Amino acid sequence: MKTLNPIILVLLPIFFSCQNEQKEKEKQIAELVNEWQGKEIKFPDNLIFTRYLTDTTDFQIPQSEYKVLVYVDSIGCTSCKLQLHKWKAFIEYTNSVAQRKVTFLFFLHPKDTKEIRYLLKRDGFDHPVCIDFDDRLNKLNKFPADITFQTFLLNKNNKIVALGNPIHNTVVKDLYLKQITGKDNPNKSIPKTTAKVTPSEINFGTFDKSEIKETTIE
Repeated sequence: MKTLNPIILVLLPIFFSCQNEQKEKEKQIAELVNEWQGKEIKFPDNLIFTRYLTDTTDFQIPQSEYKVLVYVDSIGCTSCKLQLHKWKAFIEYTNSVAQRKVTFLFFLHPKDTKEIRYLLKRDGFDHPVCIDFDDRLNKLNKFPADITFQTFLLNKNNKIVALGNPIHNTVVKDLYLKQITGKDNPNKSIPKTTAKVTPSEINFGTFDKSEIKETTIE
C-alpha cells in the first residue's frame, strides 16, 4: 500500500472544507507537493536587499545549511500575509535552537512600497528584505498561485525539502523545525480533549448511606 508523503499529510487538513471535496483536494495537493519537493530554486542575479526600504545592505545569500524562502506577491492583503511580528519571533526561536544555521530570505513584490515600509517599521522588522519590483524571482521559478505554497524550506543546494507557511500553520512550523533540528519541537502543540458536564451540580437528593443512586453524565 502506497503511503502519502509526510508533507502532504501535514497540508491535507488545511484544505478540507467538506467531505465531498476530500479526494479531489488530496489529489491536487499530492500532485503539487510531489512536483515541488526536491525542485531547485533559482535566484536572480544582482539582488538588492534593504532594511526598512530606506537603506540598502550588503547582504549576500549565504551557503547555509537551510534557507527559509518567503515570497509575497502583490495580491490581497499584504499585512495579513506577512505577519512580520510572528516571523520575527520565529526567526529568533529558530536561531536559538539551530545555532543560526538557517537563513531567512524575504522577497516582496508589493503594489505599495509605502505600506511595506510602514509594516516593517511598525513591527520593528530589521531583517534584510528584497523588494522585487519586476517579480524576477517568481518569473524564474513560477511559484504556485496559492499563498500556502509560496514559502519554502530549502537545503544548502537550494532544493525544496518542505513547503508551506510556518507562520500560518503550527503543524507546518513543527515540520520545519523537525527538519532543521532533526528532532521534534519541544513546544509542539498537543491536541487536547475537553469534556463538559451540564449541569455543573448534580442533585442526588437525600438517601441512606447504604443506598446506591445513579445518574448519567452526557
